[in-house]
Amino acid sequence: MYLTKKIEQLYKDLTENIDLIRRNKSDVLLYAEEVLMETDAAIRKLKKYIGQHQFKDWAEEIAFFKVTKPKFVSIYIYYSKLLAIESAKPYADSAILKQYYESERSNLLYFYHEHKEFISYYRRKATYLDKKYFVKYRFDFKLKLSAEFYSYDEQFSTPHDHTVSQILANDRLDLYLTSKIHEDQVVDKVIFQSSPLEWTAPKVALTELLYALYQTRCFNAGKAEPGEIFRWAETALNIQLGNYHKTLAEIKLRKTDRTKFLSLLQHNMDQYLENSDK
Repeated sequence: MYLTKKIEQLYKDLTENIDLIRRNKSDVLLYAEEVLMETDAAIRKLKKYIGQHQFKDWAEEIAFFKVTKPKFVSIYIYYSKLLAIESAKPYADSAILKQYYESERSNLLYFYHEHKEFISYYRRKATYLDKKYFVKYRFDFKLKLSAEFYSYDEQFSTPHDHTVSQILANDRLDLYLTSKIHEDQVVDKVIFQSSPLEWTAPKVALTELLYALYQTRCFNAGKAEPGEIFRWAETALNIQLGNYHKTLAEIKLRKTDRTKFLSLLQHNMDQYLENSDK
């Protein structure tokens, strides 16, 4: 239990640091490098934690290598690929850039095709091969192994935890590349800012609402990070929400009705529906 809390705090700190980095730097080439350094440091700490820990059973070990470790490593893979793609892109018109991003997306489709059997197993949340896929020192030559498996640290790796990390990273990268390919169809930030709509409720209320939407997995099938959601809202509503992590901490300190804005929304909607029935 103690280790679980340490790892949860490590992941929370990492995602908060990444969000702060992205808020302070708008250039992807600058923030991606810094994010990679932060993520590398977090993974090194994670490896140290596991090196000092003895898994109590297979279930705990499988959960770590199937779920926990890939959450960290997928961030590193995603930003590595993002940095490589953006640093190599041509200085060209939108048509050439679109072709460039489409070509990069084709590489992802190749990955999905090459690993389609395992991806199907993973996405179906199957478990019958977990002991072969996600337990250390256990691999079967009859199963397709990751090409990088033999360069792995056997104390901190299993035959397929890296493949899970790649799936998570590539799913996120697919969303990024798709947005770039269809960038000309996206409403420009200037149009957002010229909108007459203005958020006039307290900023803390918007923070409460956005975090509730994040927890309910309302954006990008639940794959959007809180920072992405808050940046979108700030752009769409032409508002600065500041350090939403601090605001969320203040919400947690409320003595009564910690989600008072959500309670108000529910009350007003119920009232409207009740009045409409009359």
